[in-house]
Amino acid sequence: MSASDAPRLASRLVCGGCGASPAAEDPYPFGCPNAGVGDVDHVLTRVLDATRVDFPSGDPTDRNPFTRYRRLFHSYHRAAGRGIGDGEFVDLVAHLDEHVAAVDGRGFAATPFGRNDALSDRIGFSASGGVWIKDDTANVAGSHKGRHLMGLLLHLEVAERIGLADRGSRPDLAIASCGNAALAAAVVARAGDRRLRVFVPADADPGITGRLGDLDAVVVVCPRPADVPGDPTYARLRRAVADGAIPFTCQGSANGLSIEGGETMAYEMVSDLATAGVTLDHLVVQVGGGALATACIDAFAEAVDLGALRRSPCVHTAQTMGAHPLERAFHRVASRLPAAPRSSDIDQAVHTAATHRSAYMWPWETPPVSIATGILDDETYDWRAVVGGMLTTGGRPVVVSEERLAEAHQLAQTAGFRVDPTGTAGLAGLLDLLADGIVGADHRVAVLFTGVQR
Repeated sequence: MSASDAPRLASRLVCGGCGASPAAEDPYPFGCPNAGVGDVDHVLTRVLDATRVDFPSGDPTDRNPFTRYRRLFHSYHRAAGRGIGDGEFVDLVAHLDEHVAAVDGRGFAATPFGRNDALSDRIGFSASGGVWIKDDTANVAGSHKGRHLMGLLLHLEVAERIGLADRGSRPDLAIASCGNAALAAAVVARAGDRRLRVFVPADADPGITGRLGDLDAVVVVCPRPADVPGDPTYARLRRAVADGAIPFTCQGSANGLSIEGGETMAYEMVSDLATAGVTLDHLVVQVGGGALATACIDAFAEAVDLGALRRSPCVHTAQTMGAHPLERAFHRVASRLPAAPRSSDIDQAVHTAATHRSAYMWPWETPPVSIATGILDDETYDWRAVVGGMLTTGGRPVVVSEERLAEAHQLAQTAGFRVDPTGTAGLAGLLDLLADGIVGADHRVAVLFTGVQR
């Protein structure tokens, strides 16, 4: 079937920086075809046709998010456009999930979300308000990262099933990470019988690198040059991708389709909120590379477009004092706006930033240090979508101190959560927002616990 004969899909891929789309026959449509051209933030975004897609009410007993929300995935619509039926796609998800469970001891399932009375009372919320915790620490590989990567594995498998990729000559997968993303990638790659290269910093945790080796990943240590800014592991990832590796990563800037797998976390929140008849006022998300925040922003916006929610919550982000490139970019974009900006003003300011990337986003000048090690990215790779989402919903970035990070981590542990300091950084941001009067005691606020304490 030629590209001109292919049916119009209910989803499409568009670069948020230049508007280009990958070719219909591209087996791996993970990056903008104009990537590297100009000072433009070339990042692909999956766009749904709201007239042809419904938010799944679904079977509440279906605990696998990749079957329950399948009709929102580009991989599903790409498969359907080439004659793969709904039942075959469900079987594909079940088959891959069985292999994930064989590797990790568990497959993908919806994780808990609800008001935590102990934390709400301790922090000082009223009975009508409270903090709602989405606890993803019991997910595959102990964090939300596996969601992003399972979504990518589905795309790879669909490309082979529809004849665009050859199962016998699979390219290597590659990722830059030394923590939860690397572990999740290794689990999902092994479940998919694919070779993975992991680029890690020189100070990577030996326990994590050992586990990566156990999962048959190829670990490549990348020392940080004294005179070169930016993350050396990400630089090596880019070189590997240029040489033919597939970016099996949670950075949307490297692989735009990594976002939609992560959206399943927010889709679950939307479903639970609808069941409870509750509306959120705020959502606070910890940010390193920005993929999680992008996934939440996109998912809530889609839920509104599809009629599943009345409005999105105000989305705020939390970064550490050790590195906060997103906060820096946000204020540069916000400075271009009038006092009471309209949607069109925000869109124009964000577009201007996306087409002059180096004036808004660049590597943090000093090596970042924090107890929240998982959000110490030198750059916020998915910054444009996150800045736009905060401005559109009325949110703001928060830069939290090490003392606040430690306080939030202790609060979560006291409440019985087995979560690491990175995973509680959003709670630290909430504490600052409460102290500043941005969040009130009668507001409903969601926080994501995303990394298990190892």
